[in-house]
Amino acid sequence: MSIPFGWFGIGYSGDLAIGDVRALRYFGRDLVLFRNEQGEAGLLDAYCPHLGAHLGIGGTVEGDSIRCPFHAWQYRPDGFCSKIPYAKAFPPRAKREPLTRAYPLVEKSGVIWAWYHPDNAEPAFDVIDYPEFTDAEWAEPTKREWRFASNPQEIAENGVDVAHFAYVHQMDAVPEGETSYDGVQRRSVARGHRTVPIDGETRQIPYSVETVQNGAGQKYTRLKGIVELSLLVIATPVERDDVELRFCFTHPRVEPGSPQEAAVKAAIANTCGQAGVEGDIPIWANKIHLERPFLCDGDGPILRFRKYFEQFYADGPEGGELAVAAE
Repeated sequence: MSIPFGWFGIGYSGDLAIGDVRALRYFGRDLVLFRNEQGEAGLLDAYCPHLGAHLGIGGTVEGDSIRCPFHAWQYRPDGFCSKIPYAKAFPPRAKREPLTRAYPLVEKSGVIWAWYHPDNAEPAFDVIDYPEFTDAEWAEPTKREWRFASNPQEIAENGVDVAHFAYVHQMDAVPEGETSYDGVQRRSVARGHRTVPIDGETRQIPYSVETVQNGAGQKYTRLKGIVELSLLVIATPVERDDVELRFCFTHPRVEPGSPQEAAVKAAIANTCGQAGVEGDIPIWANKIHLERPFLCDGDGPILRFRKYFEQFYADGPEGGELAVAAE
């Protein structure tokens, strides 16, 4: 599968201080991320267009720009060259246009979101902001991260694959689910029950997973069970079949050391553990993508989801009609 386009999380705002320079690799490309002295973050192709030095290895921030470690050429977050310290005449092209590729960035929900499109097309939609992730009335986010062989489409398809909740995530039965689509957004909900031990007794607890997906790379989930959690699911392609997955949780503040805090920690551990995403990861990392899967009536709206996701590939859809089992 090729790399889809859209907004993808490349880090957390709080982890990139003024003056920081980071060498990154996403979208099958070497990149450099920096924050200039004005506080603006920039993401550029890594290699200086002058003579090819890697800006993220030895590069430094000066004023509004990143300075190349080789000949001290400087570049602003928009890709324009701002300074060539030894040039007697500034090259005309450098005055006219960016010399290096700059990736649009926005910072919302405490995340640095980068717009990727293989043809360098401008952003076609906006990032959704979820203010609870930076709200002082909400808990400091809890963050988890994994990297494995997969891609954003396979991860996102999990949300409409309702049958797997019973067999991978230990729900008592296949949950009921609904999904709707509106342009680049997908909204879905899955509801069911999970049997859990509470105070020495076994109880059935209602459980729901409500999701808003905004393009290929931004997904927000509200988890409701014993506690309620807000979760950003950030799946960012490193290569065509190599993905970095981040989970960022928050919740209304609870008293430290209280039973509510213990329940929140248990819910996060459960969501990240074998009953959650770590049950999915070995499957994602070792499965293949079938363009023409055989499906049954209990699988959920997988074909409709794939039709929705096709719009995020610049090189067109998967191709061909998808086959569905008749029996």
